[in-house]
Amino acid sequence: MEARLNLFGNDITRKVLKYLTSAHDVAAKSALPMSIQELVSLRASQINGCGFCTDMHTKDATHEGESAVRLHLVAVWREATVFTEAERAALELVEQGTRIADAAGGVTEEAWQNAAKHFDEDQLAALVSRIALINAFNRMNVIVGQPTAGDYEPGQALL
Repeated sequence: MEARLNLFGNDITRKVLKYLTSAHDVAAKSALPMSIQELVSLRASQINGCGFCTDMHTKDATHEGESAVRLHLVAVWREATVFTEAERAALELVEQGTRIADAAGGVTEEAWQNAAKHFDEDQLAALVSRIALINAFNRMNVIVGQPTAGDYEPGQALL
């Protein structure tokens, strides 16, 4: 399978990815726990049907020490008992933030207040940024049909 457009070979998309990656690095270096960042990225990628990013964030999270059980249960986090209240708040926020078009009011006040109980302002800023950025990466990959061969190695991508 070959992508419709080589995101890394085109001058325009390469520059866009450079800036997206720079923004991602700011969020990644924040006080928001990396485990939550990876869970959020994985859940958005699942929702958006981005196989490339689902593969990447599953493997990166595993490399960072995340358990296989928790990764397998991200898609059904509401029914799973393995996530903390803070993780649940982040997963709810990523779902609502990713499905904006499906929700007439966007992110609910309840979801926002729940997240605000668990994260300080800088962590919330990093969480919102991470959600927005992973959605941008997902959409670029899905639009061009980025190959999802499953051969991603942790740390391989620009992220």
